[in-house]
Amino acid sequence: MVYAWLHQGRVSIPGQIYFLTAVTQDREPFFRDFCNARVAVNELRRLHECGLVRSLAWVVMPDHLHWLMGLGHTHSISVVAKMMKARTAQAINRNMNRHGQVWQRAFHEHAVRAEEDIVGIARYIVANPLRAGIVKRVGDYSHWDAAWL
Repeated sequence: MVYAWLHQGRVSIPGQIYFLTAVTQDREPFFRDFCNARVAVNELRRLHECGLVRSLAWVVMPDHLHWLMGLGHTHSISVVAKMMKARTAQAINRNMNRHGQVWQRAFHEHAVRAEEDIVGIARYIVANPLRAGIVKRVGDYSHWDAAWL
């Protein structure tokens, strides 16, 4: 699958489905630690439960995360990403008794077009640990979820 990533001049469309990728600073594997991974999982769930997004699928990998979500009607994609990154960074720094950047400043997003296979994208996201060789079965990995699976 090839995705066109938007950078400058982001346009946030309420209700639009986005495929977002965020990477840790220097690809540091903060999420190899179970507690840190659960911090990210809990924040993704919180943003969904607050109605800021409608999470369709996500996976938290050791040094990045992928998130397929429908944008809510109150905040831009940039604000939602900043909220997620800020809250997870604060908690991870507290957990690890450290200071410093957890996330790379930028993130990538792709506005999913109507003709794209959303369920296929979700499968691609949750299969990330398989492709990375972390597990042999998706069910053996704890840091993912999908609306259809």
